[in-house]
Amino acid sequence: MIMTRNSIITRNSVFAWLALATGVLLLVPAVAMQFTSEVNWNGADFAVMGALVFGMGSLFVLVARKVSRKYRFAIGVFFALALCYVWAELAVGIFTDLGS
Repeated sequence: MIMTRNSIITRNSVFAWLALATGVLLLVPAVAMQFTSEVNWNGADFAVMGALVFGMGSLFVLVARKVSRKYRFAIGVFFALALCYVWAELAVGIFTDLGS
């Protein structure tokens, strides 16, 4: 009998965990809005950030399923940097005027 390693990446339930993590992450600005006026998000901000985090996470999972296990960390770093860049670009517009 051959035992195969069943990692979380290969299970389809990873997308449910990703959705849960996205929701928990979006609770941070929602709670911060209750205590300070400096955080001022509207529904569109939550929708865009939720789609960005869930989409980038899902894209990482799909790519990680295709590449060798030894490249997953590098792929994860790449997607994390891409997420941070797009987030900063949307927030303040580093190279474009998307944040304006």
